[in-house]
Amino acid sequence: MSTVTLRLPDKLLEEANMRAQILHLTRNEYIKKALEHMNDKIRNLEKRKRLMDASKRVRQESMKINAEFEKIENDLNPQ
Repeated sequence: MSTVTLRLPDKLLEEANMRAQILHLTRNEYIKKALEHMNDKIRNLEKRKRLMDASKRVRQESMKINAEFEKIENDLNPQ
């Protein structure tokens, strides 16, 4: 396991200490959980972006296919 040294504003550290006490965690556990939470949040945002990009690509392909079907239907049913 690695060791990290941080420089934090006094107020931020005081609040972290207070919240860690409320949750019955050590400051180290609290900071570790905060980092895990941020990593999870960013990972979920990245996943959402990938899903949205894939959805846009599928939508574009779907529109092309629908246009092809419409052309075929028009060819089979001349007006």
